Amino acid sequence: MISPTTIPPMLTPATVCLDGKVILVTGANGSLGRTAALAFARHGATVVLHGRNAARLDPIYDEIEAAGKETPAMLMLDFLRATDADFKGMADAIHQMFQRLDGIFHAAGHIAPLTPLALQDLPTWEAHVRINLLAPLALTRACLPMLKRAPHASVVFLSESHATNDKAFWGAFAVSKSALHHAAAIWNDELEHESALRMRVLVPGPVASQCRAVTHPGEAASELASIRSLERVFLLLMSADPRLPQSSVFNA
Repeated sequence: MISPTTIPPMLTPATVCLDGKVILVTGANGSLGRTAALAFARHGATVVLHGRNAARLDPIYDEIEAAGKETPAMLMLDFLRATDADFKGMADAIHQMFQRLDGIFHAAGHIAPLTPLALQDLPTWEAHVRINLLAPLALTRACLPMLKRAPHASVVFLSESHATNDKAFWGAFAVSKSALHHAAAIWNDELEHESALRMRVLVPGPVASQCRAVTHPGEAASELASIRSLERVFLLLMSADPRLPQSSVFNA
């Protein structure tokens, strides 16, 4: 098992740490994706917003534009049904618009109410594995040529504490997320001598997110840390800050 590294609390990102960069945020309409996209835009990035529904992305697009930041782009794709050709088409669209990509923040995810493994049928497993594991890996692979050309590119996969702490009822979600930890470490090993690109997995911890509301329905959001508390960590990982410890998996 790969033990997560905690990011030192004294590390703070530069004001324009993403100036001039193009960053793709998947699942940008979700609570974590939206928070990341807005933070990246505020710190200088041109953000490519991904989701399944343009209407749900429009408010984020409008908020970035209204703030006077770099005009974002929007791309729609259903990860549950996407093929290699679809992911390549997404990468090609980014290249056509910007001729570069400096990072991916994988916020798209699938979570269902917690149930025993005995009740998790094949469609349940397929949805979790395709959206949480196969889609981010396939999309990263499709974008790899652009990422390898970028100076100090970073790919961030979101995980969850139960991916490293086996617990009853977390089943398909925990298994699909834990595989990302190993995939990122393997990819970093393969890239070590050919690119500055780094793959990183982030375990955000308990925050008031849409995912947390599904897994802990009786918990009051007011008792949890705000998602905004994660912005510092999002920015440090996405900017590939050289002060970060050498690790593939991080705790917020």
